[in-house]
Amino acid sequence: MKIVVLGVGNILLSDEGVGVRAVERLRDDYILPPEVEIIDGGTSGMEMLEDLAHADHLLIVDAVRSGQQPGTIVKIAGEDVPVFFKTKLSPHQIGLSDVLATLVLTGEHPGSTTVIGVEPESLETAMALTPTVAAQMPKLVGILAEELRALGLTVAGKA
Repeated sequence: MKIVVLGVGNILLSDEGVGVRAVERLRDDYILPPEVEIIDGGTSGMEMLEDLAHADHLLIVDAVRSGQQPGTIVKIAGEDVPVFFKTKLSPHQIGLSDVLATLVLTGEHPGSTTVIGVEPESLETAMALTPTVAAQMPKLVGILAEELRALGLTVAGKA
């Protein structure tokens, strides 16, 4: 089994970096089984093809404009994922959409995909998340761990 947790975002644009910050924390705070590959996708595009090919499950973490209050965590899964990629809710969606479409064309697409997003408060130039989004980080990382557990994986917090 191959599970990829992909954090995307630009860490130079405040809350835009939430996906990258979340996968860093997941890696630092949890003991993950060898089937789980953590990828800091940053603002990458097609260079991720090989990393995502043939994944059994792809878990994407990103800033997502959902029209809700800043800091709101949203989950998009199953049949809602293709709909998510039809409307531009995330600054990285276009590149990621192209990557996933290419994987479909080559027959190497993930078995399933889940998007966990956080409504950003600011996309201004800054290295730190806003206090509103930073306050959601423990909950966000906990949700990622629960998503992995729901796939039947053993995920434990580090002491």
